[in-house]
Amino acid sequence: MIPSDLFLRTGLCAIAGTPYMLHTSLLLLCLLPVSLAKRAGHEGNVKRNPSHRDERLGLSIMGRKPCWPLSISNRHLDVASRSYKATLSRAHTPRPRVPDAEGSPVGSARLPPHTNQDMDLARLWLGLLLPVVTALDFRYHHQEGMEAFLKSVAQDYSSITHLHSIGKSVRGRNLWVLVVGKSPKEHRVGIPEFKYVANMHGDETVGRELLLHLIDYLVTSHGKDAEITHLINSTRIHIMPSMNPDGFEAVKKPDCYYSNGRENYNNYDLNRNFPDAFENNNVSKQPETLAIMKWLKTETFVLSANLHGGALVASYPFDNGVQATGTLLSRSLTPDDDVFQHLAYTYASRNPNMTKGDQCKNKRNFPNGITNGYSWYPLQGGMQDYNYIWAQCFEITLELSCCKYPREEKLPMFWDDNKASLIEYIKQVHLGVKGQVFDQSGNPLPNVIVEVQDREHICPFRTNKLGEYYLLLLPGSYVINVTVPGHDPYLTKLTIPRKSQTFSALKKDFHLPLRGPLDSILVSDPSCPTIPLYKLRPNHSAATTPSFFVFFVALLHIFFK
Repeated sequence: MIPSDLFLRTGLCAIAGTPYMLHTSLLLLCLLPVSLAKRAGHEGNVKRNPSHRDERLGLSIMGRKPCWPLSISNRHLDVASRSYKATLSRAHTPRPRVPDAEGSPVGSARLPPHTNQDMDLARLWLGLLLPVVTALDFRYHHQEGMEAFLKSVAQDYSSITHLHSIGKSVRGRNLWVLVVGKSPKEHRVGIPEFKYVANMHGDETVGRELLLHLIDYLVTSHGKDAEITHLINSTRIHIMPSMNPDGFEAVKKPDCYYSNGRENYNNYDLNRNFPDAFENNNVSKQPETLAIMKWLKTETFVLSANLHGGALVASYPFDNGVQATGTLLSRSLTPDDDVFQHLAYTYASRNPNMTKGDQCKNKRNFPNGITNGYSWYPLQGGMQDYNYIWAQCFEITLELSCCKYPREEKLPMFWDDNKASLIEYIKQVHLGVKGQVFDQSGNPLPNVIVEVQDREHICPFRTNKLGEYYLLLLPGSYVINVTVPGHDPYLTKLTIPRKSQTFSALKKDFHLPLRGPLDSILVSDPSCPTIPLYKLRPNHSAATTPSFFVFFVALLHIFFK
């Protein structure tokens, strides 16, 4: 028979070496040593000392040196407490005695009394292994482990989370999304939709793990941290840890620069697989890409970020371009360039290494840790351009590590560097102005164009089916153009204050004096065709051919600014 003291010590150390620590059991082990020693008749040898209450729950068994320092989150303590109570109740249920080979019941006088008691505790400890609660540690989580974690969060925090799959990869793996919010299962008027997507390239792995830790941080802080609680209650946050699970699983020899898991299972680069507004992109659309495109049509996403690796910079649209967007000046700017630069800088400035702009060897210098995508290198069929042009969603690309697939022991450092940035970036979904458009009878009007004058989009921004609009804008004065198809535009001037409401954009509803049926906007399909829209722009060639004088002045501006 294994002495219970040795059983506990070896069992704990064995667990420490498994991929997922069983916190339900480990929590009880923090409490068992003194009780176990008393049962074994060692009351006089056990004293209360600081080793029994290490701040990080470094477990000390029978006064011995801890074999595993644990950092147990509130989520795991809550769940472990519930599981412990249930198991404790089961442990005190009388069990029938089973005769041994000689006819004597197990647990009779042939065994010392304290040994039977020790075995009861050992059985209790083993019972606690059954309700497995996976704790999130700093290691790479493959599909099975990632799913287990996401499902445990969804179960433990069902009031503020919702787990669903938006589709499947080529190999049939689920593309999981965990939603965090006050109403996680459905959109609510006035609550903006935000998303993070990671692991688009399977061998770029840091973002995948950061999003898992972000999930853990959000759910465990809700109700305890006022800022996080307010953020969750005022935002619907969608988190996709892996867009390319097949690629991640395909990496056999992790490399800092390139691994065979970059592409999906069909060997397509998913960040070259979307429709392009500047030139034809005739590649075969992949299941992962189509799932994202369908997903974007089901939600009114306002702000997003796509997490990558291989550099240390926040890159903003456009990734591709034409002369009209500034390509002659080695850049390609959106009508909302001021907002995009603010968004990129918001993230980079809170990352101590990204903001330096020169931390990766053999990489270019990025002032303040940000860059225009086209200025860095042109990219056809990228996801961030697609989000902005066809989904009305402001998306930037976050390159989070010089090494695409760094060693696991560096993951805590990446979390420390990015935690504040990840939270602060979510807050930016509350920039600008939001509201609804109604007719004279108070009915919400869908498909109404709502844009800022002088920053019209190639695919106009429109209200959703609830008549909602969201415009990300920096503080300042603007003229809002509200246009119902077939009617004259309505112009309204408004000012967004520098100190806007916390976790809420400025609210401005529009009540239009329209009478009669508006069936045309209710049944019309306002979506723009997924073709090179900039090539179809009216007077495109004339508008995009600058005079020599304009070009010369622009060059002077570059050299002397």
